[in-house]
Amino acid sequence: MMMSKKQFRAIDFFCGGGGMTCGLRQAGIDVIAGVDFDADAKETYEYNNPKSTFIQADVKRLRSNFFEKNFSVKSNDDNLILVGCSPCQYYSIINTDKEKSVKSKDLLKNFARFIEYYRPGFVLVENVPGIMTNKNSILPYFLKKLEKLGYENIIYKIVDMSKYGVPQSRKRFSLIASRISELSITMPCEDSKVSIIRDFLGSANGFPKIPAGHKDLSDFNHTTAGLSDVNLKRISKTKHNGGSRFDWANDMELQLPCFIGKDDSFKDTFGRMWWDKPAPTITTKFFSISNGRFGHPDEDRAISLREGATLQTFPKDYVFKTNSIAATAKLIGNAVPCEYARRLGISIISSNI
Repeated sequence: MMMSKKQFRAIDFFCGGGGMTCGLRQAGIDVIAGVDFDADAKETYEYNNPKSTFIQADVKRLRSNFFEKNFSVKSNDDNLILVGCSPCQYYSIINTDKEKSVKSKDLLKNFARFIEYYRPGFVLVENVPGIMTNKNSILPYFLKKLEKLGYENIIYKIVDMSKYGVPQSRKRFSLIASRISELSITMPCEDSKVSIIRDFLGSANGFPKIPAGHKDLSDFNHTTAGLSDVNLKRISKTKHNGGSRFDWANDMELQLPCFIGKDDSFKDTFGRMWWDKPAPTITTKFFSISNGRFGHPDEDRAISLREGATLQTFPKDYVFKTNSIAATAKLIGNAVPCEYARRLGISIISSNI
């Protein structure tokens, strides 16, 4: 028995700028609301996802019956999906602010409170791989909680999103759980080949050549961060299509003291991407060549805001309503890639008895 995709409704917790919401909507799921503490995400989320209401709230303080009272959400709805892609600094390998990191540790426990109250048909979770390996992880508690609430149908794995239509090497923990035991649920199928940058960026894909510091005032936002004179020299000496900081390591004018004798550390910093490989993980700092391998394969600049969004598979008409490069990049880098979210939605829609 195939369920109609029109029946499914979802609430997207920790929604940010709306990557998960966008993908689920592309799959045909009605995302009735997104919840996030970040006020800067509201305008972007609601502008691009009409009929999905942004709830600015701290999940720890949001009352369990909020959606029952304000959106007529009922408990035990087999066609309701609760999505919890919580911030994950605590389990990330990337160095982050320690205080913020600790605060992010138990957000899944707060999310579980809503699962317990509404007992939706489906639960989706996306997080960093460290949530499976960290000895202090909340995951064992969360899985036991799901089982206690009747979610015997649980599947999860670490996925590399370059095998799911997303042109970046982005490994993530992905979970689908269903309370409906007779359903057959599966993860999205892997593609036969990885997605590569050439198929998404470059002039053939609608990205004209631009210099560092280019400001695009249109909604397309093909905007790039400026570079100092010395960083312009560094990127110009970095070989096209995958070059690295080792291309100028022996140039005393360009070499950074912090890298001398440390060739095995931060190898990707100041590097260029490859046309025929996936991009590295798009972080919130992708607009800066000093924060990773974020140099354009050919042009002497970091990738633009729109290029970063495209590597995250946001539609090209997705408008980022922010007031700075850093604020836009934060929404983009923190997002669940839309194409992977779409495929998760299709997996749920395709669940059958």
